[in-house]
This record gives sequence, structure tokens and C-alpha cells, in this order.
Amino acid sequence: MSDRIRSISPIDGSVVADRPAATADELDAKLDRAVQALRHWRKLPLSERIERCTRMIDVLAARKGELARELTLQMGRPIRYAPSEIRGFEDRSRVMLNLAGEALADHVPPEKKGFERFVRREPLGVVLVLAAWNYPYLIVANTLLPALVAGNVVLLKHADQTLLCAERLEEIAREAGIPGGVFQIAHMTHELAGKIVADSRVDHVAFTGSVAGGVAVHAAAGGKLKSVGLELGGKDPAYVREDANLSAAVASLVDGAYFNSGQSCCGVERIYVAQSRYEEFVEQFVHLTRSYVLGNPLDTETTLGPVVRKANANAIRDQIDDAIKRGAQPLIHTSEFPDPGPAFVPPQVLVNVDHSMTIMREETFGPVVGIMPVISDSRAISLMNDSVYGLTASLWTQDVSIARTLADQLDTGTVFMNRCDYLDPELAWVGVKKSGRGCTLSRVGFEHLTRPKSFHFKLGEG
Repeated sequence: MSDRIRSISPIDGSVVADRPAATADELDAKLDRAVQALRHWRKLPLSERIERCTRMIDVLAARKGELARELTLQMGRPIRYAPSEIRGFEDRSRVMLNLAGEALADHVPPEKKGFERFVRREPLGVVLVLAAWNYPYLIVANTLLPALVAGNVVLLKHADQTLLCAERLEEIAREAGIPGGVFQIAHMTHELAGKIVADSRVDHVAFTGSVAGGVAVHAAAGGKLKSVGLELGGKDPAYVREDANLSAAVASLVDGAYFNSGQSCCGVERIYVAQSRYEEFVEQFVHLTRSYVLGNPLDTETTLGPVVRKANANAIRDQIDDAIKRGAQPLIHTSEFPDPGPAFVPPQVLVNVDHSMTIMREETFGPVVGIMPVISDSRAISLMNDSVYGLTASLWTQDVSIARTLADQLDTGTVFMNRCDYLDPELAWVGVKKSGRGCTLSRVGFEHLTRPKSFHFKLGEG
């Protein structure tokens, strides 16, 4: 009997989906089919690929209500917010399709008499997408349609938690007229996924997940001369300067810390505040945190749902308890929020924290934030860079010139000023250090889904 893969709802532990894992023979057939489909798909005019991908976006948008409810059942995001992810997939994908014409156009250097010269971007081939559960549509949006419109074909393995998201995407692709073999999904075990990563028919792997998972993917692809893109999370910091608009900073940073129950790779997990504004900031932050409604995410009044599973909730609580044992002070008492079940974690604010605590060093991926006072810009930058991660960082100030100066000193893929926890598809999405390698989104993202090919023709007699 083949292995089973199940999606267990964090709301009540019920089984949302139960599927047989693909066998080695089934995956072998899918890869053969992908290679065959690539030969035709890559030769289609760019305009036709854009047209078919646009239809896929339109079909997905029409099913927003159904997809949003399933998303809530699978991973627990409150239903009041779930539709925004479907809109995000739509908006992000449309931006990437609009960029495709320019990004994939031939680059022609200055004219050289007697020669025709240009650089053309060609598809890599078969792209394996290994997607995470925390933003099951948005994460796929970073790679799926950009890869297809660039002439690649895609095999998607979604996280066990979000099996239905993969199935709906495949249905939508077929309805939109994406040819069979161009986009396929597979529910597979981690063991077989490792073998597919190493398979010679796979030309590029796009992985989103943990550092340990990224290391495993990189190792499986090692020595195979294929490209790998890794988005591996972060411990993203914020710095609130003395001149910041405090109310605006608090509103955005509370949302950045707790949205999706803190399960965001670019969520805000540690905050440094100018000493002169520290007490006022903390007071406002705690006040707004207490306004969250923890409960069943299918209830439209709920603003904070469960984390993805009980084991994750326990890991978050362990990190909080360890910080408290080391001297951190929790400002929210658990009795202030209900206890709907083992996967539900109330929001927490910790002060008296320092970098000896894992809560300020290791990714938490939960609704918890540590806040420290700092005496200077240089101290803030030093603490923000004191991390093995480097995905995003945010600066809160009304001085753009200072923000530019500080941003240049930050070891991170994106620096925000007066906003956080956001992806702009016209900008490169990239991490440094243990936050990953490679790039998605923007024109630059197309460079990681294609290879350059130079044409150097001498005209006239040879």
C-alpha cells in the first residue's frame, strides 16, 4: 500500500484532505511528460503564453470565495483575511506578466559594423516548485506564472498542510487551457522529493521553507549542475527612531508581528526603539495587541487564528518560557485570551530581552515579539545585523536621508522605511545569509528562471 499524505486542520484536528502519495513510477511518468511538453510550450510566442497565463489568473480570481474558505480550513488563517491572499496572487501575477515582455526581450548592445549581436533569454526547462503552507498561493505566485510565461514547464509539490491548494491550481490551469504536462502537481513524500530534486530531468528547483529543508534541497541538487532558489525565512528586525511617527509605527508593526499568527518569513520578530520613545511605544504596542480576537478562524470576528499545528505551538511556547527563565518580562497574561485549542497561541510582547535569548536570535514563526531600547542608530544597526538571517528589515523615521544611510549598513535583502511585512512584485525578493539564495519577482526574477544565450553573427563574407 502506498503512503498517505494528510492535511490536518489546526482548528480542530479534523482531516481536510487525505491522498495517496505518488509512487516513483508515477513521478517518473510526470517528469517524462514535462520534458515532452517543454518542447512545444517553449516554442509558443510569448504573447500566447501570456494570454494563457492571464486566463489562469482570471479563473482563479473567479473562485476566490471557495479558495479562501479552503485555505482557512487547511492552515487556519482567519476567514476575514483569507480572500486577500487570492487577490494577492492575482495582483502579483499580473504585475509579473506585465513585466515579462521587457524582461524577456532580446538585449541588443550598441551597433557594431559588420555584425549582428544580441543576448536572448531562454527557459531553463523543467522547474520543480516546493512550496510552503504559510502563504500557499502567494508563495507559488512568485514562481509559477513567471516560470511558465518564460517558457518553462512546472511540477509543483505543495506542503502536506495545503494539498488542496495544489489541486485547485492544477484544476484552474486546465480550465484556463494550459496544456497537459506544462503544469503538473504531485503529492509526494520527502524521500521521493529529494530524489526528484536530484533527477537530471529537473533543471531548476524553487524551494520555500526552513533552513534545514533548504540545506537538504541544496545537498540533493549538489553536483547535478542545476540552479536552486531558496527562500528560508528570517528573524526580521525593526528600528523605531526618535523622530518616528509613533502611532503609525505601532499600527504597522503590531500587524507585521501578528498577521497570519506571526507565520510569515518577513514578519516582524524583534523591535529596537530609541530610548526616549521606548516606554510610550511599548505602552501603545501592548494596548493594540490586546485588541486582537483569538478564536475560530471561520468566525468573521476572529483576527488571530491558530498556528499551523500543535507541535509548532509548543515550540513557540518553549521559546517564550526560555526567555522568561532568562529574565524576559511578558506583558500579556495568557488569561487575557481564550484557549480554543492546543494549536492556538495568544499574542505576546516580551521586554527585558537581549541577544542571549533564542527569542531574539532564532526564528519563532509565531505571534510573539521582543522589544529592546537602544541609545543610538549605530547600536540599533549592530543589533539588527546580529543575526544569521537577512530577509527584510524596517526603519521608522521621517528622515529619508538618514534612512538611506542606515539602509546601506543593513545586511538584508529588503529594507523598508515606514512599512514592513510586504512584497512589492516590481522589486526583487531576495534573502542573504541563512534567509536564502537566488531571487524571485521583478525583472530580476526572470533572470533566475532563464539562461542567457548570445548570438554573435559576422555579416557578409566569412
